[in-house]
Amino acid sequence: MTAGAAGTEGAEGAAGPAGPAGASGGRPVVFVHGLWLHASSWGPWVELFREKGYDPVAPGWPHEPDTVEQARANPEGVAGVGIDDVTNHVAAVVDALPTPPVIVGHSFGGLITEKLLGMGKGAAGVAIDPAQIKGVLPLPLAQLRAGLPALGNPANRSKAVSLTAKEFRFGFGNAVSEEESQQLYDAWTIPSPAKPLFQAAAANFSLHSEAAVDTGNADRGPLLLVSGLEDHTVPDVVTRSTLKQYRASTAVTELKQFEGRGHSLTIDSGWREVADAVLDWLADQGL
Repeated sequence: MTAGAAGTEGAEGAAGPAGPAGASGGRPVVFVHGLWLHASSWGPWVELFREKGYDPVAPGWPHEPDTVEQARANPEGVAGVGIDDVTNHVAAVVDALPTPPVIVGHSFGGLITEKLLGMGKGAAGVAIDPAQIKGVLPLPLAQLRAGLPALGNPANRSKAVSLTAKEFRFGFGNAVSEEESQQLYDAWTIPSPAKPLFQAAAANFSLHSEAAVDTGNADRGPLLLVSGLEDHTVPDVVTRSTLKQYRASTAVTELKQFEGRGHSLTIDSGWREVADAVLDWLADQGL
């Protein structure tokens, strides 16, 4: 396991915004979003990776409508969706591809990436600000506050929850200007199921938690963990603790940290710095 640092800076179907899977003949890449963002938020990454010769897809979560507007109009469509539901949904996309893909996930999408890689799926994984997996113990106050919109009411477990602009500013946009945070909120946020947050919060008290990952698998592909040092939703201490969970595996597991970056690092004006770092790492892995 190794750790590095970087300076400060930026649809439901399997095709997603990237077109039919396997169309270009390049290495497939599957982008998996997390809570409160729509699959189309990966659009710039999809375009960049396609330009670099990859064949990217960005599937939505189960029952996620094709557009942000449709998702906002039908919030209960995703209510009750849990971690295994998303894992199985993305696994079906992965299994349908002609060659093992690189899986890139953000937040809960990062947790899904870790689960799939632990299951032996995919050629490699990149987990960006990944949600807390079972075994990770740190629970900073900022993370608790960021999760309160869902976790604050036990009745939310079976519901879909939306963030206010103020809540998004704290959980995602704290490292960008207030104006940019509002623009990101207006462009990409959607209601999301609260169930995965409850599952992750209770993971260390559950014998068979859906947030459990096979971190000991030595036969899996390489994994890159990415952390924004100003992240409130998944603070850096959580990602560093996640790295330690892989200490029993001999498979490549690395950490790259970005100074001055928050949870919005995949969608804000500095996204390209993160994407280029991922591309460089994939090149180093021969992918």
